Amino acid sequence: QVQLVESGGGLVQAGGSLRLSCAASGLTFSAYAMGWFRQAPGKEREFVAHIGWSGGRIYYADSVKGRFTISRDNAKNTMYLQMNSLKPEDTALYYCAADRRAGSYVPTTPREYNYWGQGTQVTVSS
Repeated sequence: QVQLVESGGGLVQAGGSLRLSCAASGLTFSAYAMGWFRQAPGKEREFVAHIGWSGGRIYYADSVKGRFTISRDNAKNTMYLQMNSLKPEDTALYYCAADRRAGSYVPTTPREYNYWGQGTQVTVSS
């Protein structure tokens, strides 16, 4: 049974930082590309960042480029999202997702991912 468990969310002031983690089990983590998405109340789930199975193919949404950093540790079956210079508009439920697709394509829509976590809440106060 595949499980993705996010952690590290919380309440932070604008300009602050948080580091999210996504711990994976039940799959060969190093064979999956991974992504982060977020969903604010009343809005659709949106792409945040993607990382390939070996740590390459890193891609960010324009809204987070230069502020967020995605990384992974295949030895620990864990992916991370370092979020700096947080803004109130970053407030959302953050999800990690796994993509078993091979190749150079970078999926940026939710339906292209195979497995999802339950999410961790990030709230940025102004």
